[in-house]
Order: sequence, then C-alpha cells, then structure tokens
Amino acid sequence: MSPKDHFRKFTVKLLEKYFAVTPLSDGSLDTPKKILIVRQHNQFGDLLASVSLFRAVKESIPDAHLTLVASPENYFAVINNKFIDELIVFDRKKIFYPGYFIRFKKELQANYDLAIVPTTVAISMTSCLLAAFSKARIKIGPVSLNGKRNDLDYLFNYRVNLDWRKCPDAHVSDFILDIVRPFGIKTKNYSSSISFDEKDEAFVNEFIDAIFPKEYDLLMGFHIGAGKEQNRWSLDKYIDLIERINSKHKIKFYFTGSEADSEELNYVKKHFGSRGGYFLNNTIPQLAALIAKSNLFITNDTGVMHVAGTTKTPQISIFGPTNPFNWAPVGHQKYFLRKSELIDDVTVDDVENLFEIIFKKQSSLNEKSS
Repeated sequence: MSPKDHFRKFTVKLLEKYFAVTPLSDGSLDTPKKILIVRQHNQFGDLLASVSLFRAVKESIPDAHLTLVASPENYFAVINNKFIDELIVFDRKKIFYPGYFIRFKKELQANYDLAIVPTTVAISMTSCLLAAFSKARIKIGPVSLNGKRNDLDYLFNYRVNLDWRKCPDAHVSDFILDIVRPFGIKTKNYSSSISFDEKDEAFVNEFIDAIFPKEYDLLMGFHIGAGKEQNRWSLDKYIDLIERINSKHKIKFYFTGSEADSEELNYVKKHFGSRGGYFLNNTIPQLAALIAKSNLFITNDTGVMHVAGTTKTPQISIFGPTNPFNWAPVGHQKYFLRKSELIDDVTVDDVENLFEIIFKKQSSLNEKSS
C-alpha cells in the first residue's frame, strides 16, 4: 500500500471516530424546512443536468428553503435558477483564509434539517465531508456507486446504493434522482433550465443587430470547442457543413466560446472572417438568451450543449465516446448524432441531412401557422 493510501485509510478511520452518525431506515424526513444540496464536485454541464433534482425537491416539499453548495467552476450554471433559494460557492483554494473560513462555516452550518449529496459519475470525498460539517439534522448520501463502496458512508443517516449499471442508458437527469426516490422526492419533468432577463435579451439583440444588420432566413449557432479533445468534431467538417448550408439557404451564423476555445475559434475565423459572428466570454444567461433566439444550434458534446438544451431551440449534438442516452439534452427537437467512440466518424452528410429534416419540419410548421 502506498503512503497516500495509508494516509487516506488513517483519515477515514479518524473521521469515523468523530463524525459517524446513526444510520436510519424508516425513510422519514419529517418535512424538512431547510435543505442543503452539495454538488460542488462536477463541471457546469453536469450541474445543469442536476436541475431535475432541484425541481423534484421543490415539487415534493414546496415550502422548503433550498440551498446549493457549488464551486467556482460550476456555480454560474445555476445563477438565478428558480428552484434554488440560496447559492453557496465553495472555493477550496480559500478555505485556509481565516475570513473566508469563518464566513463559509457560518453559511454551511445554518441549521439545516436535511443535507443531500447527489452522485452520478464519481463519489466526492469533499462533498461528503461538507455535508457532515454542515451538522444537518438528517444527511443522505451514497453508500456505493456502481458497486464501489463509499469509504465515508458512515457520515450519512440514510445510505443509498446507486448503480447506473442497472439501467446503463438512463439519462443523468433521471439517475440523479435515485438518491432521493426512496423518500418520495420525485418529478416527471427531467428538463434543465436557465433563467435570463430583459437585460440579457437586450444584450443579445444588440449583438444580433450589430453583426447581422441585413435580412436573413435562419440564425444558426455553432459551438466548435470542448474541454476534451475526443469530444471535438473536426473544424474542417464544421466549415464544410456551414458552407453547404449557406449555399442552399439564406443564413446568418455565429460561434460561441471562451478563451479556452481560442485555438478553434481562430481557425474558423481565418476562413469565415466577418461572415460569422463571434459571441465570446459572455455569461451563461446571455448565452442561453442568444440560443433561444436562434433557429438551430449545433454543438459538440460539452457544457454549452447543456446550455442549449435548456432552450426550445432545435439542436443537434455531436457525440463520440460519451453515451448520448446518458448525457444528450432531452426534449422536443433535441437531436444527437453518434456513430462510434470516434466523433469524426459522424460525417458532414449525416449532420446536413438531419439539418434538412429539421428545416423542412420547421418550414411546414411555419406555413401552417401563417
């Protein structure tokens, strides 16, 4: 056993001595008034996929005050989310700053009746510890995930077995509810949501008017980046696709992204120049507002895919190694394409053909409504 494993084993035993709680089995939560959900351990796309859990809590316990613990990497996904009453941003880099520690401790130990640690991809030791330190009256967390035991299960009163292998194609917005289903907390609506206001819409309108002053039939958005290289569809295929669509339809198009996507954006900008718009480094509500005004959005499998998934805009998500049945946005006119573990096995013809199907469907609907 390595020194790191020895230290972890020692830490787990020490924490058990001081923080172990009595396990419960009757399933009673006594109608909690203040609920804490700790979800600081994933990226913002994963957090957006957790909205079904927040909705389920609010639908099942309408009078409860819901607080979410998020991280600097994901909190912006749920700013102004209608199901969350209070948002705590846990920054582990600042935890040893006295002022920050005192303030965070006060927020965390705010007399919660219930603390929940949802788990989908991996069990987070930090999230388990934060729930324990909250001193909530009742704590719910994983005893195992996909057969792998949680060494810190003793921190929870209710210890739930989570196993995605039982239904490997279950969507994440469905699977995340398994942590609370035993307690009657549920919802029939698995969709995600992002709130944007009139200021966000005004900002987006200015962008559209400034970049696209002339008339156009379709406004299309593209997200060509992704945090993982294996999730990025070929830039040359994106360029070919846009040129094909543009040769048949009167479209205006824009690219979304941030500094992390600069290499990809510079590449396409050399080809399209001012023909395309570039909506960069903006807030998540602003991004959602722009996509909501678009006729179609095409994206790689990445966080922005989940942002687009919160809108009613028709969407094509291109997948490679990830299971789209687990992660693709759900809802009306939300489509995905996947051929294999290699994202570039999806061809330009595949995407163009799906675009034409969507376009004809939209045109037919517009004719019927006119």
